[in-house]
Parts: sequence; structure tokens; C-alpha cells
Amino acid sequence: QVQLVESGGGSVQAGGSLRLSCAASGRTFSTYALGWFRQAPGKEREFVAAIARSGSTTYYADSVKGRFTISRDNAKNTLYLQMNSLKPEDTAVYYCAAKSPYTEYTLAISYIYWGQGTQVTVSS
Repeated sequence: QVQLVESGGGSVQAGGSLRLSCAASGRTFSTYALGWFRQAPGKEREFVAAIARSGSTTYYADSVKGRFTISRDNAKNTLYLQMNSLKPEDTAVYYCAAKSPYTEYTLAISYIYWGQGTQVTVSS
């Protein structure tokens, strides 16, 4: 069992930056692959970024590649998402999630545990 709690969301102007954190409980944090997803009003939840257990491999949606960076600190049981050059279309609730390392990284259905989400609002 893993419990995930996101933080770091907020309101920022276009071009600004935010850093999201996801704190996890449990001693098995390092056995899970992790991901960030987001959901805007009226839209389906979409993949943002994911990271392998060791942090050596990362995956990004094309829409955030080059602007967002996912990382993890297994000693601190924490996942991060550094978001730079934010755009109004990045506005959404952001969720962190954990899954087995053997399933598809970009599909929400692969993820077993989910946080409650944190709101990110980017104004133009």
C-alpha cells in the first residue's frame, strides 16, 4: 500500500515556473515506477511524465518535453515535477501515481495508487 500526497501547485503567469512534489508513505517506494498526470476541466486525464524505479529512465508527453522535468528521491520517498515556461494550456489538476515497473508508463490504467491532486493555474 502506498499513499501519495501532492503539493506545490498554485497560480502563476505564463512563462513562470512551479515545482510539484509528491510525498509517499510506505517502505516500498523505490519498487514502484511513478508518473504525473493532469486533468483539465471537461477533458480526460492525460499523461505528463513518468520515471522508472531508479530514476535512470524518464518519459514525457510531447506537449511538455523540454519544459518539464520529472525526478525522484528514493531516500526521501518523494517525486518531483519541475515545470518551466508554463503556458495557459498547462492549467489542470496534477496527480502523481505509482505503478508496477512492468506495465505501460503512459497509460493511466497502468497506475495502481493515486494522489488527490494539486491545482495548477497559468494565466496569460
